[in-house]
Amino acid sequence: MKKILRYFLFALVGLFALIGLLFTGVFFAMQFGLLNVQGSIAERNAFFAQFGAAPGAATSTPPCIDTSKTVCDWRDTPEWPVIAGGLTKDKDIIARVSAETGVPARMIAAVVVPEQTRFFTSEREIFKSYFEPLKILGSLSQFSLGVSGIKQDTADTIEQYAADPSSPFYPGPSAAPLLAYAASTTPQDAQLYNRLSDAHDHYYSYLYTAVYIKEVEAEWQAAGFNISKNPGVVVTLFNIGFQNSHPNANPMPGGAIITTGGQNYTYGELGQDFYNSGELTDIFPAN
Repeated sequence: MKKILRYFLFALVGLFALIGLLFTGVFFAMQFGLLNVQGSIAERNAFFAQFGAAPGAATSTPPCIDTSKTVCDWRDTPEWPVIAGGLTKDKDIIARVSAETGVPARMIAAVVVPEQTRFFTSEREIFKSYFEPLKILGSLSQFSLGVSGIKQDTADTIEQYAADPSSPFYPGPSAAPLLAYAASTTPQDAQLYNRLSDAHDHYYSYLYTAVYIKEVEAEWQAAGFNISKNPGVVVTLFNIGFQNSHPNANPMPGGAIITTGGQNYTYGELGQDFYNSGELTDIFPAN
């Protein structure tokens, strides 16, 4: 009996060792890309779509809350309640940034609305499985960072203009101290990345957004044009970048095309529509 039990224990230990070896092998194979399959996710899903839904694919998010409709206003899409909920959760941070910079909270929110809409409508599966249930804003990564999708080189430029009185974008002396870094052994580029990509604290994401707004408004004001009450233009300028900011007497909303609710909006139009709507006016009143 003892002999049988000993053999059984040896076999059990050997089995667990084999399982461990298998998992270790799979782990290293994944790390070195040995299990990668050629072809994009879209291509593979298109193949499986011939026979029905792709294995493991999430059910696609409908364009409208009323699923009998294929076209609806941006406020009637599944994305809008999530964006509204995320902005509401961040209201104290946005209010703080507004107080520090003088940029109206509603203008800051107007920049975030189209960026979050674009993110959620282009990342449907992530939106459905994570952001929609939690009602939080997405903190973008890689090239665009934070809730407003600021690129790191744009953030560098924001810092430079804030500290350069000779720049046409100079927003005044109050902005640079807000962006200043504390003494640290961490490289400044890494600190900036951490500022903008922090998914748990969106303060710097909103701060850089607000300072950008102040800088383009300063350029236009110096040229004789006050755009501080023109959300469509301000939001457009945030989207198209400093290099495409050309003060003129008849600016129009524009920017990237965003499709939501089965309709196309330009980036600036969507921000302007939010700003002029009655949405969230109890939290972000129009000034």
